[in-house]
Amino acid sequence: MKNIDKKDFNFQEALVVEIKFLIERTKDEVFRATNRSLTLLNWDIGHLIEVEILKEERADYGKQILATLSQELKNEYGRGYDYSSLTRMVKFYKAFPEYQIVATLSQELSWSHFVELITLESEEQRMFYAQLGIQERWGVRLLRERINSMLFERTALSKRPKKLIQEELSAINRKGITNTDLVFRDPYLLDFLGLKETYSERDLEDAILIQLQEFLIELGSDFAFLGKQKRITIDGTDYYIDLLFYHRGLKCLVAIDLKLGKFQAADKGQMELYLRWLEKYEVKEDENSPIGLILCSDKSEEHVELMLLNEGRIKVAQYYTQLPPMEVLKAKLHRAIEVARKKES
Repeated sequence: MKNIDKKDFNFQEALVVEIKFLIERTKDEVFRATNRSLTLLNWDIGHLIEVEILKEERADYGKQILATLSQELKNEYGRGYDYSSLTRMVKFYKAFPEYQIVATLSQELSWSHFVELITLESEEQRMFYAQLGIQERWGVRLLRERINSMLFERTALSKRPKKLIQEELSAINRKGITNTDLVFRDPYLLDFLGLKETYSERDLEDAILIQLQEFLIELGSDFAFLGKQKRITIDGTDYYIDLLFYHRGLKCLVAIDLKLGKFQAADKGQMELYLRWLEKYEVKEDENSPIGLILCSDKSEEHVELMLLNEGRIKVAQYYTQLPPMEVLKAKLHRAIEVARKKES
């Protein structure tokens, strides 16, 4: 038997790797093309049913026709065309009535993504989760978790006028996530830390570091962890920044200060000191000015409003280590959105 030369073996190994790459790439392309075709087919069916059956004069007995139609399609093509599936397709068309938008989104989102999106009430919500899902490459499970955690309502963008929301979401395709209204949330949901009712700031920080991956998911995909307890020295006095991150989209450092109690006016001065030191000694030529995020267990809304925070480089947000009932949280967020939009107008 002929001995295999080492060079021949390396060549064969490299060839196998390359062929595997080509196979996997093609499988992915076929899957994406099939999914896109299925999504557009479902939109076409929903459009046809809505226009030809449910909206015209036959609307009075449209449901009866739809039931008969679904039975016939189910018998020939399977359960994917039963009554509930056809009504879902109609809902899909009504939630996304513009074909071109669906054609564009379906290049990145699966039909299963759209099934989650059509449960949302407003166009702004649907486009928010669609655009961020594409930008941050969310799977269906993560998309569902983001919706359930009311991510949209926890961003500053949700409190803006609808026209501005639409403009900002449209800009994501061109320049990525570069608006702080999209990046920062309020409140942050840190129930995954597993902290009990009584804990110290060090306990909070240690828990975040242990669950760093979960914390990064809650912050957003463009955050990169740089370090903890960053020491800075000013006039011989040492100060420590609790957590330091870098945000790729914003192209800047993000300093996070953890507070157990209510936000205090002095917290702003402390963060300003940190940011000015970072600006002087850490920021590189191609980076933007650093941003500070003060995380408090209680935000002190009037303090934040009077000090004009959240409009500049310092953000203040509340965090929950134990979640309130979701209905309570939902009502609180919706109330905050209404108040903010009234002030904007």
